[in-house]
Amino acid sequence: MCGRFAQYSSRDDYFDALKIEDDELIYDPQPIGRYNVAPGTKVLLLNQRNEHLHLDPVYWGYGPEWWNKQPLINARGETAATGRMFKPLWVHGRAIVPADGWFEWKKEGDKKQPYFIYHKQHLPLFFAAIGKAPYNKEHGHEGFVIVTAASQKGMVDIHDRRPLVLTADVISEWLDSNTSARRAEEIAHDAALPEKAFTWHPVDKAVGSIKNQDANLINEITPD
Repeated sequence: MCGRFAQYSSRDDYFDALKIEDDELIYDPQPIGRYNVAPGTKVLLLNQRNEHLHLDPVYWGYGPEWWNKQPLINARGETAATGRMFKPLWVHGRAIVPADGWFEWKKEGDKKQPYFIYHKQHLPLFFAAIGKAPYNKEHGHEGFVIVTAASQKGMVDIHDRRPLVLTADVISEWLDSNTSARRAEEIAHDAALPEKAFTWHPVDKAVGSIKNQDANLINEITPD
C-alpha cells in the first residue's frame, strides 16, 4: 500500500455505516474534507477506551525510541500479531481508520500513474489499524499504522499490497479490548472485503504533493 488515502466524508457518514447509536459518539454532519492524507499527519482514528467509542486525532506513523529509521506507516497483516514490533499493539491498540478510498501508483512505461481505489458502491471504508494506546494521550512518533494484506486478482496490477478493509459488522468486536489477539487474527483473515468489492480509476499526478488537498484529486482523468 502506498502512503496516501482520502478521509473526506462526514463523521455522520462513517458512524451511520457502522450503525453507531446516537449516544455512543457526538455526531458531526460537517465533511472532514481531507482528500490527500499523508503519513506524519494526525488522522481521525476510531478506538474503544473504557468501554466507550472515541474518535481521536492520532499521528500516522510508528517509531518507538529504539527505532532509528523513519516511522513505519503500515504493518503486514500476516505477521503483525506475532512480530516483535507490532505484537503489543495488536493486543492493546487495535483501531479503525474511517476512509473513502486510497491512492496507489502504478508503473506504466518509464512513468508512474496514480490511481484512486474505492468501494464500487461508494460506501465508507474501515481500515484495520494498530497503534500506541491510549489514543487520547500524546506519544510522539508512536502513533498508529494501517494493517495491510496481499492484493490478488486485478488489484495486484496496481499494487501488491492494500489496506485491510474490514466489514462494518465486525468493527465493534475488532475494537473491543476483550477480544483476544487470536480472535482478532481470525477477523483480519475472515472479515476483510475482497478485491471484487473495489474499483479504481486514474487520477491527476497532483496527488503526489501533500500541498494539494482539493476534491479534484479523486476525479477520474484520461492519462497522457
